[in-house]
Amino acid sequence: MKTQQKYMTLKNGIKMPMVGFGTYLIKDKDAQSLVHQAIRSGYRHVDTAEGYSNENGVGSGIKTAIEEMGISREEIFVTTKLFPGNETWGQPFKTYESTIESLHTSLARLQLDYVDLYLIHAPFAKTQRLEQWKAFVELQQQGKVRSIGVSNFNQSHIDEIKEAGLPLPHVNQIELHPWSQKPDLVAYLQNNNIAITAYSSLVPLSSWRNVPGQSSAKTEQMKTDGDRPDSPFKVMAKKYGVTEAQVLLRWGIQKGYAVLPKSASAERIRQNIDLFGFEIDEEDMAAIAKLDKGDGVAWSSGDPTKEG
Repeated sequence: MKTQQKYMTLKNGIKMPMVGFGTYLIKDKDAQSLVHQAIRSGYRHVDTAEGYSNENGVGSGIKTAIEEMGISREEIFVTTKLFPGNETWGQPFKTYESTIESLHTSLARLQLDYVDLYLIHAPFAKTQRLEQWKAFVELQQQGKVRSIGVSNFNQSHIDEIKEAGLPLPHVNQIELHPWSQKPDLVAYLQNNNIAITAYSSLVPLSSWRNVPGQSSAKTEQMKTDGDRPDSPFKVMAKKYGVTEAQVLLRWGIQKGYAVLPKSASAERIRQNIDLFGFEIDEEDMAAIAKLDKGDGVAWSSGDPTKEG
């Protein structure tokens, strides 16, 4: 299969590549080489966050790739996220002013003049959510961010923005995979023209649970299906001549979601963007629709104290 890239158009006209390179749990010292490798492999979307503590390395990887490959900054779609604060963890909520400051700090770490998408990482800041969102609107007006969005927000959090008469997010980044399909939230987002980015797409793989930082009680509860030798993803991978990871990522693409695969392996980095030379047929998509187990393993939409 030939590596390609497809784009979704956000409601403000900005085009976002549907396959991005995720950097959660990548250490800052490793981020430069892995982001560089990803861009060399065809990725044109890189996702990081203030809370990942790797923006310096991500920025260096982007800079190295641009200089080496002779591509323009405009060809790389960069997403980062505001850590909103969490009083449960003894961290004050970000205010309007400190939200503005956080973006400037992230830009300095990334060595960029702007980011293409800025997200509120989670709806932790109950008393400051709207102030943070007002700061996002201001940052977009200033040209420091091209698009604004949220992550791990449910319908009630977005309704809060709507009821305040503020512009709605361009994107909501949420945990989505065949075991956590969130049909009601997905329908709400689509009805409000809010693009969806899926994270933790590879949760159903048994190997996903072996990555440090990924294990959870919900993970262990779900793991038996992915470990079965006759798991549907193993069967489909064999049918289409691809990896299980490619099946799971392709499912997200066919549902209309952007996806954010992450890997430290050069081969898997290349495989994970190679998603456009095959298509999951209607019968298999219908079978996958029946695998939904409800809430996710990385984030519970009903528990705003859990990290997403």
